[in-house]
Amino acid sequence: MPEPRIVPVEGEQALQEWRHVHNVIVPPAALSLDEVRERAGRNRLRNAYVGDVLVGCSTVRPPRDEDAVATVIARVLPGHRGRGYGTALYADGLAHARALGARAVETCVLAVNEEGLRFARARGFAETDRYVLDGATDEWVDLRLDRLETAGTTIPSILREPGVC
Repeated sequence: MPEPRIVPVEGEQALQEWRHVHNVIVPPAALSLDEVRERAGRNRLRNAYVGDVLVGCSTVRPPRDEDAVATVIARVLPGHRGRGYGTALYADGLAHARALGARAVETCVLAVNEEGLRFARARGFAETDRYVLDGATDEWVDLRLDRLETAGTTIPSILREPGVC
């Protein structure tokens, strides 16, 4: 499989493409283009392509609070899963989170997204919470990876295992 080209979300077309992937993967949390622009101002958003074909996107929320917890979310369109693109997006996001000083990483997955949950758990993420947002019916799962190594070492298994996303 060819490696995906993972690039920053810059410009209207890239914002629209990021939004498309996000809204396909998490329809209960569909975003408007204005909401995506707002997120791009505070988070790192990236798109993944194989050739000219959009296959996924990612979000890295910078570390917060004294625990230095970052959030890394990788999304791969259903027709492109199982080819390592989720692994590449996660590795890219985790490397960025670590460069920002993250000591732990969280992610969130819709509970019905069994592939996404399996992907996160296979890479050492442990479930920390399940919840339904006020006024909604969809269940979300928060997961956390506490084993980020110190600078100069590898991120556990994420770079070595093929992804299901």
